[in-house]
Amino acid sequence: MMTKRIPYDQTAPDGLQIMMKMEAYTKTSNINWTTRELIKIRGSQLNGCAYCINIHTKDARKMGETEQRIYGLNAWEECNFYTPEEKAALLLTEHVTFISNKRVPDDVYQEVRKYYNEKEYVDLILIINQINSWNRIAISMGNIAE
Repeated sequence: MMTKRIPYDQTAPDGLQIMMKMEAYTKTSNINWTTRELIKIRGSQLNGCAYCINIHTKDARKMGETEQRIYGLNAWEECNFYTPEEKAALLLTEHVTFISNKRVPDDVYQEVRKYYNEKEYVDLILIINQINSWNRIAISMGNIAE
């Protein structure tokens, strides 16, 4: 089991402040809260970040997300209870999270662009990168799901 390693928010507050500013920006995008939380949960699942899975499943429930949709994220492609827009965002999440292996090929880009304009595409990329950054920080620093 991991143990908390460094109080990184106190050790590098300026760096964490920048992360929080990006987090605040992502909340101002036109990407709805449901899609944002699904991205955060799915990205955290893919990265194996129990700390972030715990946070974002709690947040999603507080915002009204259903247990069915939270539990179904591991098999989202086979579920009919996600919208086509959500599925496109989840597809992009998987490709960006595993970018060294999956890349973001043109067919994935075109699928996402069916539902999201240029600005929204950029915002999706920022949201996905933000959760991947948080996952890497939480795992590297030994954050524990409680």
